Amino acid sequence: MTPEVKAAFEKLPDGPRADLMQVREMILGSGVTVEEALRWGQPAYLAKKGTTIRLGVTKAGLPSVFTHCQSSVMGDVQAVAGAGHNWDGNRGLSWSQGELPDEVLRLIIDRALGYHA
Repeated sequence: MTPEVKAAFEKLPDGPRADLMQVREMILGSGVTVEEALRWGQPAYLAKKGTTIRLGVTKAGLPSVFTHCQSSVMGDVQAVAGAGHNWDGNRGLSWSQGELPDEVLRLIIDRALGYHA
């Protein structure tokens, strides 16, 4: 983790930070080579044949995962995962602290990291 990314994580509130660190581990453990960087001040993960995944917190303080709003990643995953999740249109997913939607997050990660493959 670069010092810049580490600093971005350290700025997050404790609860959401713990959840987002778990999502980071999911991304890094996906088997896809990713670059970890900052985009819009948030930890971001870029794959050669993928679209960017960003980790952040909503204005309401919920941990969130974001993808490029012009990609079909969130729409594709919403079609499979359905209702019952806190979707932010075609760009994000948030959840209550400590209640990671593991299966849905794994779908988002897989779809985003292989988006252009």
